[in-house]
Amino acid sequence: MFGKGPQGELLAELERLRRRVAELESERTRLTGVDELTGALNARAFRSRLVDEVSRTRRSQRPLSLAILALDDFTAIEAAHGFASGDELLLTTARQIMDSLRRHDVVGRTGAHEFGMLLPETASAGAQIVMERILSELEQAGTGAMSAAHASAGVADWSAVNSPEELMAAARKAAAQAQRAGGGQTFVAGQEPPEDADEAGVVAMSHTKTPQQDAIEALAVTLTERDRYTGEHSEAVIEMSAGVARTLGLRETEVQWVRSAALLHDIGKVAIPDEILHKPGPLTDEEWVLMKQHPVIGERILRVLPGMGPVARIVRHEHERWDGKGYPDGLAGEEIPIGSRIIIAADTYHAITSDRPYRAARSHREAIEELTRCSGTQFDPAVTGALIGYLYGQRQTGALAATG
Repeated sequence: MFGKGPQGELLAELERLRRRVAELESERTRLTGVDELTGALNARAFRSRLVDEVSRTRRSQRPLSLAILALDDFTAIEAAHGFASGDELLLTTARQIMDSLRRHDVVGRTGAHEFGMLLPETASAGAQIVMERILSELEQAGTGAMSAAHASAGVADWSAVNSPEELMAAARKAAAQAQRAGGGQTFVAGQEPPEDADEAGVVAMSHTKTPQQDAIEALAVTLTERDRYTGEHSEAVIEMSAGVARTLGLRETEVQWVRSAALLHDIGKVAIPDEILHKPGPLTDEEWVLMKQHPVIGERILRVLPGMGPVARIVRHEHERWDGKGYPDGLAGEEIPIGSRIIIAADTYHAITSDRPYRAARSHREAIEELTRCSGTQFDPAVTGALIGYLYGQRQTGALAATG
């Protein structure tokens, strides 16, 4: 490999030394109990601390909770963004967890894409609040792989009959239940599993509605009753947004987030006064200030529903612009969630081609011209191209009416 002669022998010796240093560093990391990538405890050290904490809790009879946080769809995210992005996601997650906990709490990397947290003096109700906050913070962190971050958590609190192994198993089972229920939420050990989970613990593909689906449908009905146009408009944008999401190669989980966000992207308008919502002419500056609050209001409404964090984030940023001149946060480019970028383009197309109180509908051709003109400023160019391609396909098959 290195050739013959003194130079080749020197290079071979240097390579041998490099490998030896790497081995020693790995051994040092193992002995010190620190995960090399994240800086959290490694699995062996965390299990040792778990045994110690259970022993201490058994003596003191004080509360102790164990939380497990599992990154959802990590393999798919790593495949889409690369190993380096996967490592970045793990590192950022670990830092977010450690920044959110108390000094005496214990954090460890307990699996390939799983973290464990020991929370002394904390019962399960308090631990659930902590984990919901961490999940929310993760959903709002970063771009690239981090923008796809979605995690589930399980919480179990110690009782006198629990061994360390049983406590860990209970928290992991709760995290798995949270994932099967749609992810992005925290389950507490003993909480009822999803109604459509089969005996093997795998969600069955049935027509049984989950409480989350019932809540989404109730919100959609509320929106339609509040403003007939807004409700029907939201329904019309759903399939368009889902089609574009699939065209762009989003994972099915992300497609479903986009569908839910497309249905509910205007839910914040339920808090906008009728005289503004139904005004037949242009809004004043003061009225626009109120109208621009509806994405933030929508996010707040959705955040209270378990597992709706990713959808809430999409709704909040649905009026951001590719050039950073949108609202409410002035995000630009890929800082904007991909679901938000899709919905704003689909929403604009449908608005242009629909009758409004203050103007008649414009043609398909005019809508395409507007999307093309604003590509790279208001809209993500990749999303614009995918939407135009999707619309062309729909018109070819007759699924979309030809209106010029």
